[in-house]
Amino acid sequence: MPPSIETVQSWQGRTMVDPAGDKLGTIDAIYLDDETGQPEWALVTSGLFGAKSAFVPLAQAQGTGDSVQVPHAKEQVKDAPSMTADGQLSQDEEAELYRHYGLDYSEHRSDSGLPAGTHDDTVGRDVSGPTTDDAMTRSEEELRLGTETRERGRARLRKYVTTEQQTVTVPVQREEVRVEREPITDANLGDATSGPAISEEEHEVTLREEEVVVEKRAVPRERVRLDTETVTEERQVTEDVRKEQIEVDDQDQLRRQDPR
Repeated sequence: MPPSIETVQSWQGRTMVDPAGDKLGTIDAIYLDDETGQPEWALVTSGLFGAKSAFVPLAQAQGTGDSVQVPHAKEQVKDAPSMTADGQLSQDEEAELYRHYGLDYSEHRSDSGLPAGTHDDTVGRDVSGPTTDDAMTRSEEELRLGTETRERGRARLRKYVTTEQQTVTVPVQREEVRVEREPITDANLGDATSGPAISEEEHEVTLREEEVVVEKRAVPRERVRLDTETVTEERQVTEDVRKEQIEVDDQDQLRRQDPR
């Protein structure tokens, strides 16, 4: 048994799911059978700002908590024929939808001149025609904002070798010749007269010095890795939204009624 109009009116704005619980989208509007006045189709929108829409039959829909479940798989709804959501389905459009969902379709026409199973406007919208009630609904658009994650760039670590000059002062030692002279005394007289009285001689001493030796070795200094952190910032979004105005047309003058 299809859900009642009272029940379906409370579904508008809820999430619709398939038998597996996968999200199909948000119920944006309800289409009524013009002949019986019973709910027959739900216009379901999905994607950022409701970019995608599909018509889903309500014949076997049922509320499950905060969601509405239908016996149609997500892929079937995703592949449903694309129809313009202008408040009315043509006979051919509705027949195509019925075939897509494997449902029987009757092509007899209702009193309004529309095929059975359609309605010339949706619940919660401004309506006109033989099935409207004694009030007019004023609607306006509101922004629905969301976020999606996308890749904004990539960062990588790259290690490369550079060469620089370093100047270091190193103390070095070297030997130099110093001549020492001592007078002849009783203590060194024997050494002084041990050789010939007059002769030629050569004495030699080896001089040594230090030289700088440079060695290089690799020394680990630090470990570097990449990590990410999430920062939050505020961005302003500007969009045009439409809203309906209701004006009263009397015989004397046109007065614009304040919608607030």
